[in-house]
Amino acid sequence: MRTTPLVLLLLPLSGFAAVKSVSTVAELQSALASAKAGDDIVLADGTYTVNANLNCAAEGTDAQPITVRAANRHAALIRFNAVEGFKVSGRAWVFDGLTIEGICSRDQDCEHAFHVTGHAEGFVLRNSRVRDFNAQLKVNATKNASGVYEMPHRGLIEHNDLYDTHPRATGTPVTKLNIDTGDDWVVRDNELHDFSKQGGIAYGAFMKSGGKRGLFERNRVVCARDLPASDTRIGLSFGGGGTGAEFCAPAFDPTVPCDPEHSDGVMRNNIVANCSDVAVYLNRAARTKVLFNTFIGTSGVDFRFASSSGEAHGNVLSSVIRGRDSGSFTAGTNLTNVATATWTAWYTAPLQGDLTLKGSVSQLVGAASANSSVTDDFCQRPRPAGSYTLGALEHSLGDCKPGSGPSDGGTGTPDAGAPDSGSGTPDSGTGVSDAGPGATDAGTGTDAGSNPGPGVDEDDGGCSASPGLWPILLALLLPLSLRRRLR
Repeated sequence: MRTTPLVLLLLPLSGFAAVKSVSTVAELQSALASAKAGDDIVLADGTYTVNANLNCAAEGTDAQPITVRAANRHAALIRFNAVEGFKVSGRAWVFDGLTIEGICSRDQDCEHAFHVTGHAEGFVLRNSRVRDFNAQLKVNATKNASGVYEMPHRGLIEHNDLYDTHPRATGTPVTKLNIDTGDDWVVRDNELHDFSKQGGIAYGAFMKSGGKRGLFERNRVVCARDLPASDTRIGLSFGGGGTGAEFCAPAFDPTVPCDPEHSDGVMRNNIVANCSDVAVYLNRAARTKVLFNTFIGTSGVDFRFASSSGEAHGNVLSSVIRGRDSGSFTAGTNLTNVATATWTAWYTAPLQGDLTLKGSVSQLVGAASANSSVTDDFCQRPRPAGSYTLGALEHSLGDCKPGSGPSDGGTGTPDAGAPDSGSGTPDSGTGVSDAGPGATDAGTGTDAGSNPGPGVDEDDGGCSASPGLWPILLALLLPLSLRRRLR
């Protein structure tokens, strides 16, 4: 009777996933090009200057993702002088602990640090600093070889610091997280700050183009924190400036309007501050929940156009929550029109997003009814039984010192788990229009840019898995006598 040699039982089934330590650009390119499910690509401390995009088309799995990470958090600096940095078209890629910056002499030549396309489901970006791109992340559908559009669902963006060091001089969209198409994306515990477009409109983040069940939670968005305020800046959005019909899920048909742009989205426990326009723009966003957020120094929240609907409860804000152009919502308990003097009496530096307690906030504590969609606060502390504190911070639990920022451990423990698709659905809003009172969205209905639509961004290769090494390793590992017995 033939038996299976022990060595065969011990060989991994993942195609020999490996830890790949890299210290040069050439080694990084080689590791990406030969990547397999389960590989752990580890960048040594240092600077990596890259003059072309890095293609990532190999296929990971939920159980065995392909990880690209810094050996020491933030100590590996990748400098891209290229329109796109990492172009991800394979499933289950995780990027962790990197510092990435665009160094193009012209802003229009540094479009995206990450471009996630097609069936690149399960993409994760965490614990990283990314600066000086028109869109640090761009996500969109692409056609496969059969002409069918594939979408990158279930992405996770958490514990990152995303910002620019100067206003972007470009004719293309400026949005730190530009998520077009794809369901069940989660954006949580991030710092987004200091983003603007010269002479135009910039967003901290949006989800649009027919996506569903998006979640923004526990993010701090400070439109102007370290740099002077300029131009028009909007915090978070479902719908953004709208999408050309031919680029909108599920039809991808120029004759079918993109309406809604996003459906069943949730925004909860976010802090948005010092924006020249609205904190939240809901553009054709159906069944959106805006719950227990704190919006300081902005022009409020807009539910815009007839397909925008949902609820707003537990929020505290400088301005008001409004329905525009037939948009509608159900209002719970919200505290609106909070004066600047009140904010500064409550908190240390509210316009910079530092909500360390300074004075009494007794009027906020216990002022809102509990909501089953909100179980914690901005600092990930469980909300109490019974009534909640208005806003993102549960002040009945004391001071959580949110000034330290989620990206450096100050507002909760990073979740190292898989993408969380469980809570909330992105709202869809289309239409090219102004996000707030008096601001005009200069878009054309299409997300213009170097990659204006899902059909344009198709990846043509890279990071593909190399042929299996089974015959070679088998020959090396098995003694001659065992090889003979296997014949």
